[in-house]
Amino acid sequence: MALTSKDILANSGIQFGTSGARGLVEQFTDQACAAFTLAFLSVMKEEFSIERVALGIDRRPSSPSMAAACAAAAADLGVTVDYYGVLPTPAVALQAMQDGIPAIVITGSHIPFDRNGIKFYRPDGEISKADEQAILQAEVEVKSVQSVLPDESARARQLYMERYTQLFAPDLLQGKRIGLYEHSAAGRELNAEVLKKLGAEVISLGRTDTFVPIDTEAVSEEDQQQALAWSSEYELDAIFSTDGDGDRPLVADEHGQWLRGDILGLLCARALDIQALAVPVSCNTAIEKSDLFAEVKRTRIGSPYVIEGMAVLAERFERVAGFEANGGFLLQSAVSMGAAIITPLPTRDALLPALMLLAGSALQGKPISALLAELPERITASDRIKDVPTDKSKALIVSWAENLNAMLESLHLPSEAVSADTTDGLRVTLSSGDIVHLRPSGNAPELRCYAEAGNYLQAKALVSHCLERVNKVINT
Repeated sequence: MALTSKDILANSGIQFGTSGARGLVEQFTDQACAAFTLAFLSVMKEEFSIERVALGIDRRPSSPSMAAACAAAAADLGVTVDYYGVLPTPAVALQAMQDGIPAIVITGSHIPFDRNGIKFYRPDGEISKADEQAILQAEVEVKSVQSVLPDESARARQLYMERYTQLFAPDLLQGKRIGLYEHSAAGRELNAEVLKKLGAEVISLGRTDTFVPIDTEAVSEEDQQQALAWSSEYELDAIFSTDGDGDRPLVADEHGQWLRGDILGLLCARALDIQALAVPVSCNTAIEKSDLFAEVKRTRIGSPYVIEGMAVLAERFERVAGFEANGGFLLQSAVSMGAAIITPLPTRDALLPALMLLAGSALQGKPISALLAELPERITASDRIKDVPTDKSKALIVSWAENLNAMLESLHLPSEAVSADTTDGLRVTLSSGDIVHLRPSGNAPELRCYAEAGNYLQAKALVSHCLERVNKVINT
């Protein structure tokens, strides 16, 4: 008897996280990839007329073979595959939404090298949590087919480039020296071309053919020191990079100091004159303290929840957006900028916030550090403990949520707890004004810690202290 997608996925060990299906590379067999594709397309066929599907990949060595299995399964179902090769996830999503077709992107984003993932898009945007469950419950017969990749198209690349090069004057960044930390990012050539078309002098940095899992929420000490060195050596106005699939930005100012993603998002939202924002509970409270927005809606962590929040806000506001602590910016509404209009793209995008920051700096004649100085002084730091079983992290957080004093005692925190938020993990505001937020990662067996304080050194020290104490508790 033929296996069904439901049986295969249930036994695969692959799970949906905050951004798509994630698992170990060896779990993404041809059969599992085919099962995901068939289940996804069958769910989409219940609501849409599906004749084509967009497909893209990141630079992980395992991504092409996974994409080939997905393409073969789609073709066996009679669905034509528009294959875009290595491209930023938002570029594939943008083309698919314009064409009114679903999309599949093979990417593990920033997670460790031994893992990979699949992101799914409906014809009208990211799949919802309800869609995820429907995919897992679908029962589609999975047959053995010959895995093959179709010919590659440049349509999505061109559309994504035009989205931003037509938004600004071609001399916008004239005289600016921008370092492009390329590593193994899916959009490294595209990003360089966009910056050059806007007049910037682009200095290529850190290019490699070895996949590098850059986490924009937990920048390594090596990358922090490297940015300082690059900025000094090349006299840069900024450094721009992204995570592996190009939906999370990483930007440094003229001194080589990396910006936190939520601060970058705040500056982008200000530049776009956004009225209402949906952001995860982990984001910096400078967003509210800035008094720039009519409403800020706090959500659980993960783009599906931000998208839900934006949809609610869009019922009452004309200019709505969202972003995450990782810097990925989601645009719910069409926004006019002079004679140009930027269309909605309600999925994480790295290029928009970076360009809006560079544009603001250029047009106002101010360095990036001066734009940062205009914001309320609330600084966030974050880091993580790797290889912590998710069930162990969750159990610890549940116990501390029920007994905040036990948490304060275990972490050796001298302040009292003023309030606690369990929207996603455990976020505790202390009497000192500092904030500690503990949360299991939704994408990997990691425990994340976010800390907010009045200055960077204090926030960084608080994160290091809390993770050191948590590590002792977990391993006791």
